[in-house]
Amino acid sequence: MRRENQSSVSEFLLLGLPIRPEKQGVVFALFLGVYLTTVLGNLLIILLIRLDSRLHTPMYFFLSHLALTDVSFSSVTVPKMLMDMHTEYKLIPYAGCISQMYFFIFFTDLDSFLITSMAYDRYMAICHPLHYTTIMRKELCALLVAVSWILSGASSLSHTLLLTQLSFCANTIPHFFCDLGALLKLSCSDIFLNELVMFTVGVVVITLPFTCILVSYGYIGATILRVPSTKGMCKALSTCGSHLSVVSLYYGSIFGQYLFPTLSNFIDKDIIVALMYTVVTPMLNPFIYSLRNKDIKGALGKLFSRATFFSQ
Repeated sequence: MRRENQSSVSEFLLLGLPIRPEKQGVVFALFLGVYLTTVLGNLLIILLIRLDSRLHTPMYFFLSHLALTDVSFSSVTVPKMLMDMHTEYKLIPYAGCISQMYFFIFFTDLDSFLITSMAYDRYMAICHPLHYTTIMRKELCALLVAVSWILSGASSLSHTLLLTQLSFCANTIPHFFCDLGALLKLSCSDIFLNELVMFTVGVVVITLPFTCILVSYGYIGATILRVPSTKGMCKALSTCGSHLSVVSLYYGSIFGQYLFPTLSNFIDKDIIVALMYTVVTPMLNPFIYSLRNKDIKGALGKLFSRATFFSQ
């Protein structure tokens, strides 16, 4: 199919964040700081896990992939948003818009699958501790991550291929990035198949993983309640606290979009929700895991001690 049959526009105009011009500088500095914190924080988590042999466990293997995903996730949208705020050039080429949408969906889905894998790891560690080392082998962990990447790629590719078959009557996107929902609203074509795939894939990559997490923590909760000692119960809860916080942030943002449809107006609400899981959540994840995790704090102290030794 020729390009002119696919799309009637060659570029899109991103309206960006609905902020006043006089506040652009402050908001730009704020989001730049958040983005740099996200990148440095998650890269530090990856570095610590790589350097400290005590962190070479399944839980931290998944965490390192989650940190890499968070860096990539933010980098898909935030740099372009910052550039648009700093300059008046808010256009994005057709190919660039489609690519941004592809990677946004890819890393959104990958986040969901990785969080689910981490929930399974916690389930095995607490509910079946005697079989944990034999079941959660390196091969299984690598397989879970590989399947997560494959399913995420298939999901984002299905949306992208269907979107490239549509024609567009307008090119103004009331968002700070190329969101699939916003793009479908600009289409002149029949989007029934696109919406059907959105619903079907959404069930697979969002609802099913969330259900699996709930089931895992249902078993974990039942197991913790049977622990006789308070110390053992606190230890079991501490191993799940960080992951539960990440799950709450991630799925809370997504489900909030559907539970509070009357928040402000629809477009502003979409932007607020998107900012939560593309900007805020990736930044908070490193703090959640470092502040509530003795192993990470120990590895960080060891890294600083080593740096101080070599600087002397």
